[in-house]
Amino acid sequence: MGIFVFLPLLLPLTAWPIARLAEHRLHPRTATLLLTGVSSVMALCSTVCLALLMVVGTAQLPGNPLPDAWSDSEVRESVPRHEIVGKAAIPALLAVLGSGLRTLLRHHWLRRCAHRALAGLPRTEVAVLPAAESYAYALPGGPRDRVVVSTGMLGHLAPPERRALFAHERTHLTARHHRYLLLVRVAACANPFLWPLRRAVAYTTERWADEAAAQVVGSRRVVARAIGRAALVSRSAPAAPFTGFAEFASPGPLPRRVAALLGPAPAVRAWPPVFTAVGLALWTAATGAVLSAMFSANSAFTLLLLLHAATPL
Repeated sequence: MGIFVFLPLLLPLTAWPIARLAEHRLHPRTATLLLTGVSSVMALCSTVCLALLMVVGTAQLPGNPLPDAWSDSEVRESVPRHEIVGKAAIPALLAVLGSGLRTLLRHHWLRRCAHRALAGLPRTEVAVLPAAESYAYALPGGPRDRVVVSTGMLGHLAPPERRALFAHERTHLTARHHRYLLLVRVAACANPFLWPLRRAVAYTTERWADEAAAQVVGSRRVVARAIGRAALVSRSAPAAPFTGFAEFASPGPLPRRVAALLGPAPAVRAWPPVFTAVGLALWTAATGAVLSAMFSANSAFTLLLLLHAATPL
């Protein structure tokens, strides 16, 4: 395995430039798909490498019940400084698995609580809750996907702005944005270097819904005005009951979202030219993802060969 087993743990750094540039230079839909795919591949590869290092570390524990081949000297010497990194990989991998499981359970728990709170209402596409607080969010799953909005929020929006709100939240549901957000959250749990991609996807999903709402309403200024007004009334109100889902006024830097809507619509382009800043950043991130997959696969294959060679017939 050698030094290559460590590289997938560091290669997510190659995605930092595209995480920033994709927010401004790519269409929000393209940026969301790209960043989610890159973060998922890199998180999987770094977790595999942690597991391989744990194989070396567990073989050094006294009284371990593992096969003798796991503690063979060739297996240990295949990793530089195996006596340190092998043991350190054990708590690191447990922390990764525990954090990812906690994220999945919290998401599931929040969704169940949100649907339970709406159990007494008619099963319509839009659930209007009588509340003075101003909030609106998309709630997937359950008997059916729903848009949840408070009367406090509706009371502060004009009819065209209400249409923008509903179009925005429906896009979150139809495009299954909660899945992208959940994937990048779990990926960030697997490797802290992927946190910038998580923040970027949280922003690009909102921008994706903004652009879709602008097409439905027919006016980008109406959507920008609706976002700004919703943010103002939400800022002075208590937090929404279930903030784990995509909300109309957050997440994402609201001034940037409004500024993007007041400008021209983003061009739909799947792959930018190579000799541009965003093109070079995109190729760097793609290369980092491919190298992560190659190095993790090579390390796994090498360890299997070593274990097989060390196992007596």
